[in-house]
Amino acid sequence: MTDNIHNLARTDEVVIVGGGLAGLFCALKLAPRPVTLISAAPLGQGASSAWAQGGIAAAVAEGDTPEAHAADTIAVGGGLVDEAVALGIAREAAPRIHDLLSYGVPFDRDLEGRLAVGREAAHSARRIVHVRGDGAGAAIIAALTEAVRRTPSIRVIEGLIAETLLTENGAVTGLQLREAGNSSARPRLLAARAVVLATGGIGHLYAITTNPLEAVGSGLAIAARAGAVIADPEFVQFHPTAIMAGSDPAPLATEALRGEGATLINGNGEHFMVARHPLAELAPRDIVAPGGFAEIAAGRGAFLDARQALGARFADKFPTVHASCIAAGIDPATQPIPIAPAAHYHMGGIAVDGRGRSSIDGLWAGGEVSSTGAHGANRLASNSLLEAVVYAARIADDIAGRALPSPARLPDAVVTPRGRAPDAAAVKRLRATMSACVGVVRDDDGLVEAVRSFAALEREATSITLRNMATSALLVAASAWRRRESRGAHFRSDHPADISAPARRTMTSFAAVREIADGLSPSPRAARPVIA
Repeated sequence: MTDNIHNLARTDEVVIVGGGLAGLFCALKLAPRPVTLISAAPLGQGASSAWAQGGIAAAVAEGDTPEAHAADTIAVGGGLVDEAVALGIAREAAPRIHDLLSYGVPFDRDLEGRLAVGREAAHSARRIVHVRGDGAGAAIIAALTEAVRRTPSIRVIEGLIAETLLTENGAVTGLQLREAGNSSARPRLLAARAVVLATGGIGHLYAITTNPLEAVGSGLAIAARAGAVIADPEFVQFHPTAIMAGSDPAPLATEALRGEGATLINGNGEHFMVARHPLAELAPRDIVAPGGFAEIAAGRGAFLDARQALGARFADKFPTVHASCIAAGIDPATQPIPIAPAAHYHMGGIAVDGRGRSSIDGLWAGGEVSSTGAHGANRLASNSLLEAVVYAARIADDIAGRALPSPARLPDAVVTPRGRAPDAAAVKRLRATMSACVGVVRDDDGLVEAVRSFAALEREATSITLRNMATSALLVAASAWRRRESRGAHFRSDHPADISAPARRTMTSFAAVREIADGLSPSPRAARPVIA
């Protein structure tokens, strides 16, 4: 059932924040236990899951195995993948695919009725299940949204954002919520026996991103400010082939295009990835994204060329990408598509264990806001939707098997009684600084500048939304400054080589990154240009 935001009542139910794949799937798996699902946007909108074009990786084809899938995951993760986590997720893939089928997801099938599978970069086998080529995310979210609305134990409240996580003695007591898009609205307090954060990623902290407007790191920020351990925040994956059509966010040209034979060329028609990696276009994203970045920086531009591989078949095989191209005045059957790397997926997030539990009692996290150890320093294509459903199911099982305490008394007053709209100019500067200084290529000067900028913004922000954005940006920038090596998606031009041993994950906190910011001397130096 769906409730109006004005009918919000204090509750001691399980509260899930986020209407993407992890949140919807977890709510369904908890049924018939009462659940309140909070979504900033109407269900089916505002979630990165709905925009996923590639599909879900699963070893369901003859001859493929979970062990091979896990090996591919480990190989691209820059030495930081938790091997037991990767294998566990790969082994749970088939059951979760069947769950999705039971909820009505129309995965593509071959002529014999078996699940059709495609290949994507760095996979050793065809194991990506799709819906009509490039429509998996939208189809999955549509099916789960319909299932959630049919489930009487799930109360859906749309139009609210979680701006503060309330805790007492190291345990969750509830949330402070506010009407989305209305900073001056009266905040509302919601008591909770258990909170599941499934709020998505941080892509919209960057000037160029494939993520929806809602992906500003709000869940990461409120957990960090409440004291949660944060893992690997410096590792941000840049998708190599965002379509450069002047849109914000940028439309995505799925990696499956390259799996079908599309190539990357520069403005001179040169196939530039051949010289960079034996797999060329099908190399891991942390190889392909810098390749395109270098061509653009050199003034040659980067393009995805599907003319020979697909030609007239493009519209039928990849209708979503085709529509984005046509809207931008590009005919991908006859023209190369202008592309650039764009912030796409955050490997870091709230540190969770194998059951999705965070370091705060009563707080679970699933999907992109979490960090399970499955992706390491660089995510394997199409593993994110798989991780989301696997951990959503595990979280539901864990909550169902626990005796949850009664919630503690909520505070008598809200944390921030009056809000202000975020300063549009400050938001633009934050996003520009993230792209210029904490982007595909990083160095000490830029990271120091970013840390100082975000720390000052976090201290001085009068908008809680902007403060939370600055908190997440500071977590990424300070951790990137501290990691003086290049590993996976984290590339530092001043430290271009991996430090081979020991490969270590980052485990940090908001207090720790504030200490880093305080320790960086604010000595004046030449201004660094940022992208407007």
